[in-house]
Amino acid sequence: MRTILKELKEYKLVSFMTPVFMILEVIMETIIPYMMGSIVDSGVKQSNLNHIFIMGGGMLVAAAFSVFCGIMGGRCGSIASTGLARNLRKTMFERIQTFSFANIDHFSTSGLVTRLTTDVTNVQQAYMMMLRMLFRAPISIIAAMAMSFFISTRIALIYLCAVVLLSIALGIIMISAHKYFVQVFDRYDDLNESVQENVSAIRVVKAYVREDYEKKRFGKASQHIYDLFCKAEKIVAFNGPVMNIAVYSCIILISWVGAHMVIGGSLKTGNLMSLLTYCMSILMNLMMLSFVFVMLAISAASIKRISEVLNEESSLTNPQNPEFEVADGSIEFKDVTFRYNEHSDKPVLDHINLSIASGETIGVIGGTGSSKSSLVSLISRLYDVSEGSVVVGGKDVREYDMDSLRNQVSVVLQKNVLFSGTIYDNLRWGDLNATEEECERACKLACADEFIERMPEKYNTYIEQGGSNVSGGQKQRLCIARALLKKPKILILDDSTSAVDTATDAKIRKAFAEEIPNTTKIIIAQRVSSVMNADRIIVMEDGKIDGIGTHDELVANNAIYREVYESQTSGSGDFDEGGES
Repeated sequence: MRTILKELKEYKLVSFMTPVFMILEVIMETIIPYMMGSIVDSGVKQSNLNHIFIMGGGMLVAAAFSVFCGIMGGRCGSIASTGLARNLRKTMFERIQTFSFANIDHFSTSGLVTRLTTDVTNVQQAYMMMLRMLFRAPISIIAAMAMSFFISTRIALIYLCAVVLLSIALGIIMISAHKYFVQVFDRYDDLNESVQENVSAIRVVKAYVREDYEKKRFGKASQHIYDLFCKAEKIVAFNGPVMNIAVYSCIILISWVGAHMVIGGSLKTGNLMSLLTYCMSILMNLMMLSFVFVMLAISAASIKRISEVLNEESSLTNPQNPEFEVADGSIEFKDVTFRYNEHSDKPVLDHINLSIASGETIGVIGGTGSSKSSLVSLISRLYDVSEGSVVVGGKDVREYDMDSLRNQVSVVLQKNVLFSGTIYDNLRWGDLNATEEECERACKLACADEFIERMPEKYNTYIEQGGSNVSGGQKQRLCIARALLKKPKILILDDSTSAVDTATDAKIRKAFAEEIPNTTKIIIAQRVSSVMNADRIIVMEDGKIDGIGTHDELVANNAIYREVYESQTSGSGDFDEGGES
């Protein structure tokens, strides 16, 4: 809870003022029944019209002030709770941006979405209830109880017994329901995952006519949430009957005992009316308190899940005195071993030693699962090595400021992502201040200008979310152009020309060789034709380097490469079909 409340920040004052207004409202509400009893006993019974007017006027003033305090308390509480929710979402989102890939792997995407939406909403509602009811209800109970003891100790003891018994019963109900509320949010993650996968892959779903399967999957996730909420609500539903039994029992006992006391002359009629009003106030506020406990039970799981994100420490941090300048595009792997999971027995990369000169073009080829992408992800420090070191520009990557390093290492990943906006907007992710001429030149290098010029709006064409209105090859070329705009010292293409034809692939490689000769280029590919003209080619196999050399050298000396080359040139298959072991 302390982690959550740190995010109040500028809303601390309104958070403080909410219970203040609630307390003032309670004081006024407590005075009114006493004044009403005074009107009956000292005004009506004694025919004292002046006393009736004075007490009646006082009741009007108290009621008006009570309404004002209630409105202000509600307003301040709303501002505080919505402000807390805004700050929580903002801080969580900013925190997620600092996460390394390892941190993001720890949380599922759907789980993070649930935390940012449903969990924060639960905390917002619980905080609103806490500010208003958690302060108002106990103080109202205490004030009403104090006035009851002031009027009649004997009758007040009935309240006290009812409050104790009712508190125990409500506590048992809340504890029993809490375990189901804890479970339900894991089910929300499953539900969001189902929606996310279905929407993002809707074309595949329709192409394979899997709508019925997806409906059943979504229905199953939704049913789990329904079942858990039903179990919880069935328990919480006992609140009402238990409360009604307590209220009506108290009224009957107070009426019976009070009537005898009035007849005996030890209690006035007006005081009995006040005591009945206080009885309702005490028990109804106890009911409100039970609702607060329900909300707190629901939000307890949400608070824990949000705190997990806020307290998650990034596995990658900047050094105390980081280097901000990357001298050149030279790369060296010094006995590098890497594991995604530090407890894993088998490493993903096993004792890699590799030296790449600045400006060199390196091809990387290997079967699925040979750790090609893992190798290059260490260069821009998307992950940290488990053993050994990766040196870029003569310095260990862990010595650099991460933003500075990544600005000089441009990566076009296997899964290309475009964002909603114009083509210019997407290109300027590489350089926010890039001119139109610079954008167009980058597109020419990536051979993207060919299809852009055919579009009605050209570079102002709007790209739909995820790039759904461009083809896979067009998306790849736009992502390459975006990477080039960073003017990096190292350019990594992770199988990022797989969706373009071989002729276009050749044009892109030729443009790179002619236009950015001083940039170190690492090209990961499945096609031998994409890497055969590289200065050197690395053959990966099971997390190790199986061979390094030029195309001719590998054809002559490396069995894996030769098999792949022959299978592809003979037209009988690609790398995985021909060479994966």
